[in-house]
Amino acid sequence: MSKYVDKAKQLRADTVLHYNCAQAVVLPFASDAGLSEEMAMRVSSNFGAGMRRAAVCGAITGGLMALGLFGLDDPAAVNEYHRRLRERHEGHLDCADLLRINKELGREKKPHCDDMVFECVELVETMLREKGLL
Repeated sequence: MSKYVDKAKQLRADTVLHYNCAQAVVLPFASDAGLSEEMAMRVSSNFGAGMRRAAVCGAITGGLMALGLFGLDDPAAVNEYHRRLRERHEGHLDCADLLRINKELGREKKPHCDDMVFECVELVETMLREKGLL
């Protein structure tokens, strides 16, 4: 297990302070990208729960932020990130769709959201390593 996934797991297990899905993806990468944890928390605060309106999943959005922190923000990289996630989730990237499918499968919300966070952290780390940025 990587230090990034370990950190995400610690954040999602914290019962004192709630880290939304976007924050839990951005924070593990923040210090390595030269961003303070406080600033990472603030920047990603409104992106949990699909921008607080069940739009694009906050974990997915947090992953885009993390890629951007390392300068991986070109259209090809963003498209590749989206493609890999769409392949894993029947083409869906929106929180509402992902949660609906999860509910239809009889799963609880928190484990699903935790899994999305961990998946996005792993994908960000993979892509950054592929580009030699980690």
